[in-house]
Amino acid sequence: MVTSVSGMQQLARRWARAGSKVGFVPTMGYLHAGHLSLVRRARKAVGVRGKVIVSIYVNPTQFGPREDFSRYPRDLRRDANLCRAAGVDVIFAPRDEEMYPKPGALAFSTYVAEGALSQGMEGRSRPTHFRGVTTVVAKLFNIVQPTIAVFGAKDYQQAAVVQRMVRDLNFPLQIMVAPTHRETDGLAMSSRNKYLEGDLRRQALVLWHAIQEAQRVVKESTETPNAARLKSSLKRLIEAEPAARLDYIEFFDPETLKPARQATRGTHMALAVFVGRTRLIDNARL
Repeated sequence: MVTSVSGMQQLARRWARAGSKVGFVPTMGYLHAGHLSLVRRARKAVGVRGKVIVSIYVNPTQFGPREDFSRYPRDLRRDANLCRAAGVDVIFAPRDEEMYPKPGALAFSTYVAEGALSQGMEGRSRPTHFRGVTTVVAKLFNIVQPTIAVFGAKDYQQAAVVQRMVRDLNFPLQIMVAPTHRETDGLAMSSRNKYLEGDLRRQALVLWHAIQEAQRVVKESTETPNAARLKSSLKRLIEAEPAARLDYIEFFDPETLKPARQATRGTHMALAVFVGRTRLIDNARL
């Protein structure tokens, strides 16, 4: 396990001199089977002679002031055991003071902001979120210097924003986006699922049920569904669960992320729902 930026960069330079491919999976830890599927993708991409790196860092700059940064689940020892069993070569687990120097003459003051794809959905609900994401991912890319980085499609907008950043700022790496990993009942895997106690776990399935209902409507309708009307019916379905409160539903073009007025086949759907105090997201193609 490497905890210093300089130590990780030294390893990265050594691998570059040796011509090794580097596959990178950035995470905030509390790993689950979805994360491990990204590790397998990275290993397949770089081969047995390549290196697979997992970063474990709960990034404070992507959390808003009233969000769950302080209580976000953390268990580094557990994560290290899972990484070891999955064949990860190195875990990079930096401290906050390594990533964001404290106030003073050399205090951290540079941020990366994407200005188009990050504006709606998560960007509207969490105004500082994507600035934190793009900043920490840019830093991690510069530290780890990967050949390939693997992200999960559950965070569809995040993956699109990172891909745009890599293109616009000419990062010399490839981004791979792997399919959403789900529990057997359809709930998208997330570290925050740990918060779902008692009946909240069952109620959280309403996100998947809403996606399935939207897919059914689009498939079976004789006329193209109006997006606004479909949103209203899905809101009623979601909030029929006593602990569920809708944050947003959006139908959008999967390339531009621009909202769609009609929900057609090929349109993408994303939603965010509070189940109790836990905010969950999901998405799918219609």
